[in-house]
Amino acid sequence: MHDDSLPHLDDSLFALPDTDQLGTPLLATHKPRILLLYGSTRQHSFSRLLTEEAARLLERFGAETRIFDPRGLPLPDDAPDSHPKVQELRELMQWSEGQVWCSPERHGAMTAVFKAQIDWVPLAMGAVRPTQGKTLAVMQVCGGSQSFNVVNQLRVLGRWMRMFTIPNQSSVPKAFLEFDAAGRMKPSAYYDRVVDVMEELVKFTLLLRERADYLVDRYSERKESAEQLSKRVNQAAI
Repeated sequence: MHDDSLPHLDDSLFALPDTDQLGTPLLATHKPRILLLYGSTRQHSFSRLLTEEAARLLERFGAETRIFDPRGLPLPDDAPDSHPKVQELRELMQWSEGQVWCSPERHGAMTAVFKAQIDWVPLAMGAVRPTQGKTLAVMQVCGGSQSFNVVNQLRVLGRWMRMFTIPNQSSVPKAFLEFDAAGRMKPSAYYDRVVDVMEELVKFTLLLRERADYLVDRYSERKESAEQLSKRVNQAAI
């Protein structure tokens, strides 16, 4: 990203989350950490352009952002876990407190480029679940008329990765008409929706990140941990 200006925003209506309304979460010592993923390696990728636009908005809302470049990421299981791009992706997953997923629609579904990124992330890495309890916003770009196939699939995928997917979402039809020659999104109702989605993501992240461990604490997992502890104690006593 080169031009970080946001000329389409009406600053009189643009508001950061209110400390009095949200309370304790805003007292955290760092900005919300948001990872953004997109699903195309084309030189002129509209999913990348939309992702970059989202990152600018997130930073305007006070978040810290990182965008993962999927170029060079091998197919799942086609390289060892030690591959540099795999390690980079997994480290960013652990770093993040919230995420934005954006994919083009290809043959009615998310792209292989996008799915490969998620497939490289296990549900557990040692004792750490790299996505559990994190917030998620989903977006898609369409080459033709508006569709919601991809965002619906991304919601299912986010649930499987044990993430909190926010209610709002963005689907941009005929994406080739929505960006100017400089790669910036033009003012429109679609742009305003992206602003809404990023604002909502920041708010949900602030509300949930300090409470994620409590919210995802499960009876079945506590029971399993207690049984494992009991076995170790019994074995030690033998």
